[in-house]
Parts: sequence; C-alpha cells; structure tokens
Amino acid sequence: MRRVFFRRRREGKTDYKARMGLLMSGKPRLVVRKTNRYIIGQIVKSEGARDYVAVGINSKELAKFGWTNSFKNTPAAYLTGLLLGKKAVGEGIAKAVFDIGIQRSTRGSRIYAFLKGAIDAGLSLEYSKDVLPKEERITGRHINEKIGDDIKKIKEKILK
Repeated sequence: MRRVFFRRRREGKTDYKARMGLLMSGKPRLVVRKTNRYIIGQIVKSEGARDYVAVGINSKELAKFGWTNSFKNTPAAYLTGLLLGKKAVGEGIAKAVFDIGIQRSTRGSRIYAFLKGAIDAGLSLEYSKDVLPKEERITGRHINEKIGDDIKKIKEKILK
C-alpha cells in the first residue's frame, strides 16, 4: 500500500517536523513572510489544534507614520518589525519564538532585519548575532542617504 503524505507537505508549504518543534516550545510564534510588495509579520498563538493571530502587521502601515519609500526593502522590514514588537509588548506578549517557515535563511536578509526591529522594540527572542544585518543596511545608507534620516524620524514616532 502506497503512503500518501499530507497535502501541505506535498505542496512544499509546511515542514511538519519544524512546526511541531516550534509548537512544543509553548511560546507564541513571531511569523514573518515576504511578498513581492510587502513584509508581513504576525504573533501567532496556538491553542489545541488551532492557530490564531494575536497581533498582525503589514509594512503598508508604515505609510501612516510618513514612510514614502519602498515597503519591501531592508529598512522597511526593520521598521515593520519594530512596529510589530511595540504592538506585541503593548498586548502583554514578552517572549516569542522566531518562525520563518520554509523561507531560505540568509544571513543579513530582510527577515533578520524584521527580527532586529522586534528585538529593539522589547520583544524577547532567541537569535544569533551573526545573522542580523549590518547597521548600514538597516538605516538604508546603502540605498540613499535620505532614507537614514527618514528612519530616525519614523522610529521615534513608533516608539512614542
């Protein structure tokens, strides 16, 4: 008899072994996903066999703070993580486990810029310092000198 695996495993959408490890921690998960236009972040809690989003954010919300640049670059990922971390701490969530799903883990990428933002907002996560992007990339100096000034202003608005 031929064994048929779970549909999401066949489609390459879920790694059930990694998911089980994250769920066994008992902590909420900080989930980050990249799309072609935005960075999406969520704090997901699991109860029983169900997941629910406690706090969610999209990089499009940076426009409310005056962000006029791309919503998918490294500085936008950092600010989105900062905003999510601020909201999570405000909701009483202090600790979480970082969940990147099936995305490729590349040192210094936008995913880790998001992680750095969440940590700077006061969220407690386990991580290795070598995966975080350099400060030059987070401030956007590699893109444009003007972005660094925008980031400082928006960071102050978020942390108020």
